[in-house]
Parts: sequence; C-alpha cells; structure tokens
Amino acid sequence: MDTKELLKKVRKIEIKTRRLSDHIFSGEYHTSFKGRGMTFSEVRQYQYGDDVRAIDWNVTARYNEPYVKVFEEERELTMMLMVDISGSESFGTKNQLKSEIVTEIAATLAFSATQNNDKIGLILFSDQIELYIPPKKGKPHVLRIIRELIEFSPKSNKTDISQALQFLSATQKKKAIVFMISDFIADDDYEKTLKIASKKHDITGVRVYDIREEKMINVGLVAMQDAETGQVQWVNTGSATVRMQYEKYYTDKVTYFREIFSKCGSGTVNTRVDESYVTKLLGYFKSR
Repeated sequence: MDTKELLKKVRKIEIKTRRLSDHIFSGEYHTSFKGRGMTFSEVRQYQYGDDVRAIDWNVTARYNEPYVKVFEEERELTMMLMVDISGSESFGTKNQLKSEIVTEIAATLAFSATQNNDKIGLILFSDQIELYIPPKKGKPHVLRIIRELIEFSPKSNKTDISQALQFLSATQKKKAIVFMISDFIADDDYEKTLKIASKKHDITGVRVYDIREEKMINVGLVAMQDAETGQVQWVNTGSATVRMQYEKYYTDKVTYFREIFSKCGSGTVNTRVDESYVTKLLGYFKSR
C-alpha cells in the first residue's frame, strides 16, 4: 500500500470513529471506567453519560450550564488494545472483513480514551507478539496506532491468546483498561493466563465474527483452506455429520470464550461484522 492510499484510509477511519467517540462514547467510557474518588481535583463541563450525582450545582448556576466535579482518582488511566491479527481475521462475507471492523472498534476506543486524556497502548498478536507500542497520549499517537492496524503484515497466521496475555502481564505493571479484540477461535487454553491478568487489569474480550462462521452451508464437495495453517483439504459440506461436527467445534470455542471470561471476572462483547458494533459497545458500557 503506497503512502497516499494509506493516509487516505487512515483519514477515513479517523473521521468515522472520532465522530463516534466524540458524540457517543466519551461520556459512556468516562462513566464506565472512572470511579468517583475521595479527593476533589477540579470541575469541568458536563459530558453525555456523566454521573449526575457529580454535578457541581454552584458552578452550574454561575455559568448557566452543567459542570461536574472531578476527583483525583479520575485523572488518568491507561488503555491497552490487544488486537488479533492472525489469518482468520482476513475473512468476511458481508462487504467488510473482520479485520476492518476490528480496526474501527480499536480506533473508536482509542479516541474515547484520548477524550479522557488517558494513555493508549497497542499489542498486535498472532501466535507471537507481532508489535508492541507502549502507552502514550495524544492524537498523533492514536493515528500511528490506526496506521499500524491498517498496514501491519504479521509474520504468522496462527493464534495464541495465552501468550498475548502473558506478554500483557509482563509489560504492563500498573492497572490498565484492556480490550482484547479477536474472533477467539483459538485452540490454546488461556484460562490460567486470563485469570492472572484479570487480577490486575480490567479486561474485556470483544469477539468479532462473521455469520458464515457460525454454520457450514451445504454447497457440496469443496476445497477449503485454513486461514491460519494454510492447509487445503476437500470437505463434503453435503454431509450432515460434517456440518454438525463443524458447528459443534465453533460453538465449543464461543462457549469457552464466554465462560472463561465470565469465570475470571472479565467482560465480553459479541458483535457480528454486519451488526452495529456501536450498539453493542454502548450496551456493554451502560451495563457495567
């Protein structure tokens, strides 16, 4: 991808996701991940989604518009975006690839954190750590993250969620808000590493999937390639047994994801590529 095309894509994503974060997510993000501290720090203008109990009525009356009190523990947080860039993310049947939706979600979350003056870091992973960008503030930093999400080419197409969580625990010593974005169709057992990481960090798993992954349709005998291993084999999709085995495999992976994240006290969001991830994220923020 040449520089001109890359910058055009970055700008397109920035315009869309920054508008979402400015008008929809900033207040919800602030409310969901900012606790009310005990030490008063300052006042600022009210943002959509702020807790009305924090309104400073004296300042509000003076300026004739709502202001809220900000407490010391609300001053700064760190957001870590952990993004799966394995081969299975380059799949899509509804006009967009999973990887494109993943990029939009990550960008929206990053701009929301920027609105709150928080640091944002990035971990791109497959079955290895492909790229690590330490947490930092500012729009230029977010734009760099978006560029990497668009153009980074992984060395491996496989997935290892457990290794990514180990890397998080080893590098991020202070508590962070962590969004792990993946399809979570991985064969590794990540319960132990998630349990360790979730004791320190506020972790949310964002599962992005395509409708055609849920069930195998009957199209007869076809050659299928595993996006992560590159292996090609002929599959008889006309066989009810084959379709049932595939559906069980897929369902087991999704169930494992939901149960393990819940067991470890971590949140989950499930969004299909042809659904509104905005609605799903808003619903999650409001339910926290």
